[in-house]
Amino acid sequence: MDLILWRHADAADGGPDLERELTPRGHKQAAAGAKWLRKRLPDDFEVVSSPAVRARQTAAALEKSVRIEKQLAPGASVEAILKAAGNRGTVVLVGHQPDLGNALAYLLTGHATDWRLQKGALWWLAGEPPIVRAVVSPDLLQ
Repeated sequence: MDLILWRHADAADGGPDLERELTPRGHKQAAAGAKWLRKRLPDDFEVVSSPAVRARQTAAALEKSVRIEKQLAPGASVEAILKAAGNRGTVVLVGHQPDLGNALAYLLTGHATDWRLQKGALWWLAGEPPIVRAVVSPDLLQ
């Protein structure tokens, strides 16, 4: 299994949390991340996203059907993230901080702790036990 943890791109402040949208900068970050991923992903990858608008907008940049998982809303547990990812094929999972950082730390060290993912950044993990295949900062893609 390959698991790509992608933090949503830059979003506007204020308003109800689940309704916050990407900023113009965020749309550029999402497009650049999606372009990078599309060059490397197999044809049969799956996209799973938090129900938050900013996460759905980030996921939509991949131009593929997106499965929305309510348990990936901000505050998701490591267990919820792993369950949503499943254990098959290649999955791009779009979510939030600190949730994705905690899941990443757990997958690589066995301990959920506060690892920080920059907005729009992605970590690509492959295999079991996982190895880090790639880490991409949105600043490197623009």
